[in-house]
Amino acid sequence: MTKTHCPYCALQCGMRIGPGLEISPRTDIPANAPGALCQKGWTAAELLTNGERLTTPLLHGEPVEWEAALDHVADRLSEIRAEHGPDAVAVFGGGGLTNEKAYQLGKFARVALGTSQIDYNGRFCMSSAAAASNRAFGMDRGLPFPITDLDDADVVLLAGANVAETMPPFVRHLSGARLIVVDPRRTPTARLAWLHLQPTPGTDLALALGLLHLAIADDLVDADYVAARTTGFDEVRTSLASWWPERVERVTGVPVHRMRQAVRALAAAGNAYVLTGRGAEQHAKGTDTVTAFVNLALALGLPGRYGSGYGCLTGQGNGQGGREHGQKADQLPGYRRIDDPAARAHVAEVWGVRAEDLPGPGRSAYELLDALGTPDGPRALLLFGSNPVVSAPASAHVGGRIAGLDLLVVADVVRSETAALADVVLPVTQWAEESGTMTNLEGRVLLRRRAVAPPEGVRGDLDVIAGLAARLGHRFDTEPAAVFDELRRATAGGVADYSGITYERIAAETGVFWPCPSGDHPGTPRPFLDRFAHPDGRARFVPVEHRPPVEEPDQDYPVYLSTGRILSHYQSGAQTRRIASLVRAAPEPFVELHPDLAEQLGVAAGDLVLVSSRRGRSRAVARISDAIRRDTVFMPFHWEGANRLTNPALDPVSGMPEFKVCAVRVERES
Repeated sequence: MTKTHCPYCALQCGMRIGPGLEISPRTDIPANAPGALCQKGWTAAELLTNGERLTTPLLHGEPVEWEAALDHVADRLSEIRAEHGPDAVAVFGGGGLTNEKAYQLGKFARVALGTSQIDYNGRFCMSSAAAASNRAFGMDRGLPFPITDLDDADVVLLAGANVAETMPPFVRHLSGARLIVVDPRRTPTARLAWLHLQPTPGTDLALALGLLHLAIADDLVDADYVAARTTGFDEVRTSLASWWPERVERVTGVPVHRMRQAVRALAAAGNAYVLTGRGAEQHAKGTDTVTAFVNLALALGLPGRYGSGYGCLTGQGNGQGGREHGQKADQLPGYRRIDDPAARAHVAEVWGVRAEDLPGPGRSAYELLDALGTPDGPRALLLFGSNPVVSAPASAHVGGRIAGLDLLVVADVVRSETAALADVVLPVTQWAEESGTMTNLEGRVLLRRRAVAPPEGVRGDLDVIAGLAARLGHRFDTEPAAVFDELRRATAGGVADYSGITYERIAAETGVFWPCPSGDHPGTPRPFLDRFAHPDGRARFVPVEHRPPVEEPDQDYPVYLSTGRILSHYQSGAQTRRIASLVRAAPEPFVELHPDLAEQLGVAAGDLVLVSSRRGRSRAVARISDAIRRDTVFMPFHWEGANRLTNPALDPVSGMPEFKVCAVRVERES
């Protein structure tokens, strides 16, 4: 039996794989102790034997030898760079890549290609929460406390998170708490709640402002904590003057008495937490929305106190580590800013290059995808671990941009919707066929171990990167442990310092929390107990102002659309839509409508409906449910279709698109 971790969400549940590929849960990993897995975890071994697995490189759809494929890619990259400059080549990564791959991909882009044009799909995950945490606390780590701290919580507010479907083992850590859920739908998580606040889509920010207004008005603020550990409270208090409860009720639809219940429960609790998820973050004002919830947590004295706090529920398997080590447009390894001269000098020395030769910050994920093939944009794209033809907002537009490239290279396990457009497809290893580290939602660095040999003809991403780098005149390591050792040196002294973490320590301690600056350092499970990461040690209150969604319903598009995940599938579905039992559980996309809206439209359960937005159209089967608001429909985004509709309007701070709300028209198909 090989000890490893689940290939899916950021819980990174511990599991064992037997010689016959049987899966069993581990009991030594706190995230899923005493031995829980969700249905995706239990069926994960089927990913390894799936009949749609790629096992040979494809060049223009035809099988070729590896050397021919890599030669073709390197030659075309050299031609495009020579004719149009280094930024004519772009790299797009993924939040499911190991730390080693994310690190090596960022190094490859900046050293071997010399391009600034690199970002990753984690920009679509928790970039707004990261930006809000950085400005409030001086550091972004999803949960700045061990997940097991939640076991002793008295009250937990979940804003925009449906953990009962997205990470079911997480629910065990909430079983002793009064749960307050903020969500426009009565999700399976909301059905577990002591209190469900059901706002109009796109009004979470107004709700958070109203909750803090009530905390101040009802004298629930922890004045001693605010004075001792924060700055900026007076400016925030002044900014809230116009957000009296009755106004907030009109904007959000949440009754005042329910808001007051929520605030009083949080304030009275011995141990309380405020947690945000994609529902609050995937908006063009997502950074400000998370900031408003952080302000509420600070006013109640929660962050940096044992047994309480604020946290963000990371979505993708390595959503945390994936952005720490350089595949994000504005960052270098160790969570260093790429425009910081000291950071550039440190990383350049590790890489053996001149700091002035490193490119500066590039475009954020959607901006990068939108620029593909344009006169000033990249003409070639190397894509690892992502499927933007399904997962990007305004996905039909993005698909058109991708299809118009001079060169598209996709490294993947299966022929995803994006890989189907590629000039070159490179078949790569997956989770149990390779070793590497992942950093889960609590900042715990974990070790995935190789359990089985990959199919013949398949290579690891590190081998692919090294093969291309060699053809461009650079030597890159291919062994995960060697890459991790270089990563440790590159992160030393950074915010996310991994220099004291080794594979041996991770195995012995079942994970090590960063920052961990030396071999004798114990790791940092709770980084804010003594001080926050700003130079003065204080957290920052930041005034924010509510603004409506970029699109409001109108005569042509009279209904809100919200999107999200369901229990049986994961992300773009490239993995889970190939697992028979998961497909049986959820075989097709659907549109969830309230019975009143369905009656108004003449739609019955099982009817085919057409959903249209200003960006595209999608067809799906109708589901009728009073769990959804009358003015809103819901679609899961695991199939190609939902993101044809979504709005690519971006948060000005984080670059997060407005996935969670847009205006649509719904019609019954004749």
